[in-house]
Amino acid sequence: MITIHNVETDEIVEREMSVQEYADYQSAQSDATLQIEAQTKAQADKAAAQAKLAALGLTADDLKALGLGSN
Repeated sequence: MITIHNVETDEIVEREMSVQEYADYQSAQSDATLQIEAQTKAQADKAAAQAKLAALGLTADDLKALGLGSN
């Protein structure tokens, strides 16, 4: 369902989504899910890399000193 609120007349109309609107909605939902998954993977990859570096005895300060750390 789509809710349309005309602020000038304060009229509220609810209607079914068109086929195209529903396809666009599903696409947007899918895109959002993919973006969240990519962010989660990036965070997990960063944590894994930090754990590997810590196992080697390197700290974030060591990496910055080498010019490899983020600012």
